[in-house]
Amino acid sequence: MSARGYFGIGIEGVSKPMNAGNLFRTANAFGGSFVFTVGAEYSVRKAKSDTSVAPKSIPWYDFDTIEDMKLPRLCKIVGVELLDEAEELPSFFHPINAAYILGRERGSLSPAMQEKCDYFIKIPTKFCLNVATAGAIVMYDRIVTHGRFAQRPTGELGKAIELPDHVQGRPIQRTIDT
Repeated sequence: MSARGYFGIGIEGVSKPMNAGNLFRTANAFGGSFVFTVGAEYSVRKAKSDTSVAPKSIPWYDFDTIEDMKLPRLCKIVGVELLDEAEELPSFFHPINAAYILGRERGSLSPAMQEKCDYFIKIPTKFCLNVATAGAIVMYDRIVTHGRFAQRPTGELGKAIELPDHVQGRPIQRTIDT
């Protein structure tokens, strides 16, 4: 399951802390590097759904406002939102370093948060999903995109095509053109 880069996932506002806890538990299970909230009151104890207690295993950042939000310099912000201009998740290539942000369940990402996003993705569904489910689908898709897995068979009776073992070659010397 190892892949290059890192990802974090967060939520702007929380209407249902139980679902935020489930989102953070899932991020921990999928190997997320961090979780975060923006303008949200969240408590692991109150949510009761994060049985992995993700904030004890991976960093949890609690930003009071969007202006307070500090992410690593090369981290791309990916908004998960049902927008006309959003790219459908199956066609999206996840940035190597990304922070995914979802809106509260009773609303969308704020216009200010949308301004911060580098990309928007949407899950091709008939209507909105709950935040924990949407986040789990996005993280699964990221793992499939960036992980090193056997190739799927072309039919239901086929077998997965195993990947060859990775072979370490000699170092590649790169030069930077100025």
